[in-house]
Amino acid sequence: MAQVTVFGAGAMGTAMAMHAARLGADVALWANPVDEPALRAIRSDGKHPALPEHLPERLSVFGPDDLGAAADGCEVAIMAASSAGARSLAKMVEGSVSGLRLVVSVAKGLESDSGKRTSQVYAEEFAGVPVAAIGGPCLAAELAQGLPTAAVWGGPTVDDARIGGSIAEGPTYQVVYTDDLPGLEFCSVAKNVTAIGMGLLDGLGQTLSEDFKNAKAALFTKGITEVAEFIQALGGRWETAMGLAGLGDILVTGLGGRNRLYGELVGAGGDPMTALHDMQERGMTVEGVDSARDVHRLATEHAMELPFHTAIFRVLLEGGDPRTLLEVLC
Repeated sequence: MAQVTVFGAGAMGTAMAMHAARLGADVALWANPVDEPALRAIRSDGKHPALPEHLPERLSVFGPDDLGAAADGCEVAIMAASSAGARSLAKMVEGSVSGLRLVVSVAKGLESDSGKRTSQVYAEEFAGVPVAAIGGPCLAAELAQGLPTAAVWGGPTVDDARIGGSIAEGPTYQVVYTDDLPGLEFCSVAKNVTAIGMGLLDGLGQTLSEDFKNAKAALFTKGITEVAEFIQALGGRWETAMGLAGLGDILVTGLGGRNRLYGELVGAGGDPMTALHDMQERGMTVEGVDSARDVHRLATEHAMELPFHTAIFRVLLEGGDPRTLLEVLC
């Protein structure tokens, strides 16, 4: 089994490191300077503040000043940054690793300045090393607890994806492998926007004392259909959108993810930028706001009509009324 370093001690990076360590992998977890608050909690309490389970004893944890030790012997580098921080994390790490077999992205978004997929960002920074990405319904808290999970690992080839997925695959973590890397990553972008839409309906229902069960079912279906159209227009496969990477991830994020919570706050009357700032102050990354902008831009460039996702964009970034979502049920 390959030697693994998880670079970034956010909730998902820490959960993935915990899971791989429990399976017997040789795993190091490196906390970068942004992770200092989490690192203090890990060292004092033995657990990440955003996760319900304690770290296994066999997991080696390194602080910002110990990058060289954390990277020593690393064959698989799991880059646990958000899309916004991917390039800066890569620049921190790249000079400390050699002999890499694979770089793995856990981010679910595009680089804001360039619009590039995160795997493309890492491919530029780690020249000559294959880059894989993880998608599908995998909440960090449940992964940390060892609860049943199924995920998608995609790479330039299926064999590349298996190099990374083999460290995580086990009885409670089933893996689907794909070489549809664009489809996988664009699903991860669009699903957060769809989940915000589900949250907007929840928040709107609170203000109107309605559950909107019928509307939520209709808009869930509408969202999945639009994501499939979006993915295909960008070179991905229909079956990727209709599988774990699309439908599955939309479902789990729409039920309990941070993006759904953000949508609920806005739907209940919160100002979109204020709600975003408040969640960020609580250490909760909401990639779906930037992704709403990205999906809208790409849909416009490819002459796609995505009424549901367009309505979400207008609510978040143009001052639209959340009730307009109810006008695009079909």
